[in-house]
Amino acid sequence: MGAQRTVYMDHSATTYVRKEVVEAMAPYHAENFGNPSSIYRIARESRRAIDSARAEVAKALGADPDEIYFTSGGSESDNWAIKGVAFANRKKGNHIITSAIEHHAVLHTCEYLEKEGFTVTYLPVDQYGLVSPADLEKAITDKTILISVMYANNEIGTIEPIAELGAIARMHKVPFHTDAVQAIGNIPIDVKAQNIDLLSLSAHKFYGPKGVGALYVRKGMKIDNLIHGGGQERRHRAGTENIAGIVGLGKAIALATADIEGHNRRIRALRDRLLTGILKTIPHARLNGHPEKRLPGNINVSFEFVEGESILLWLDDEGICASTGSACTSGSLEPSHVLLATGLPVEISHGSLRLTLGSVNTDADVDFVLEVLPKVVSRLREMSPLYKGGKEGGCNVQ
Repeated sequence: MGAQRTVYMDHSATTYVRKEVVEAMAPYHAENFGNPSSIYRIARESRRAIDSARAEVAKALGADPDEIYFTSGGSESDNWAIKGVAFANRKKGNHIITSAIEHHAVLHTCEYLEKEGFTVTYLPVDQYGLVSPADLEKAITDKTILISVMYANNEIGTIEPIAELGAIARMHKVPFHTDAVQAIGNIPIDVKAQNIDLLSLSAHKFYGPKGVGALYVRKGMKIDNLIHGGGQERRHRAGTENIAGIVGLGKAIALATADIEGHNRRIRALRDRLLTGILKTIPHARLNGHPEKRLPGNINVSFEFVEGESILLWLDDEGICASTGSACTSGSLEPSHVLLATGLPVEISHGSLRLTLGSVNTDADVDFVLEVLPKVVSRLREMSPLYKGGKEGGCNVQ
């Protein structure tokens, strides 16, 4: 074999940087390099650029500019939101609620806080990965100081009932945070209408640069600083600003949210054709996540009798970039905590593949994957003693 072309279908992992974004960033690497904290002209240019980007992020979220704080990315934003609210409110209570399928930036932060004396409730999800609003309501106590539920899952693409969960949190006067890293550019967001108090995002998920993100913090929220030092970000997040990155984030989010429905229409059509083809041509395959309430470009499928990592290696040899349903750590043999939480058996979880489509994908890409993937799965199954002994059974998990 050997790759003749590259088909990138891992947009949930990262995206390329759009040409318009690169062009917007370029001046801030060279001529407009001034430190925004200084007072001379080139420094004022930097400050204006940051203020403009802050306004773009606020516009995309339905927020006010002074509610937006720039960070190094989604992980920092998640850490700041959860630790910041927890430590600022520990005199009021020590109980945090999250879901069992969160990104590790949330789960590991909660695990850290448990060692610091906090208690955490991990809400279960149904077979599609949905959090039940009724379960959230039951979990709230008079000690609950934060609820954190992701907007859309990075592995299976399921979109959570954020507005409903936010309304429950608001009714109980508990701060509500959502990790919206996968949602920006795919779902219209209005933090005020959806009762969101804190929201995390990362530029490299919507065709912006890596290493820059933002945290929305509703006015009046009590939150401790995560990073201490200078007076940047209105004295809430120390460190000289990543001017070019922030400019890129602002441009990227403006482009990503300009025509969400038009973007979704095209990506969803490609996704549905690819998914239909996979399920039609590969036996013993199943879709993971909600069939309708899911990100427009997300396909997560499990194939019985094969390992996801083996599929990836063979696809890579053909030039197809994808990921598995495995844990975030590269080379991990642990099955996906998300798939296990939906009730998928361990052995089927190991045979999962995630294909996430984006703006670079075409009908020709879909055709190529549909030509290659069935052959790859078939070859791997022919080498599997599990397949030879169990191929009459099939995937009975619904």
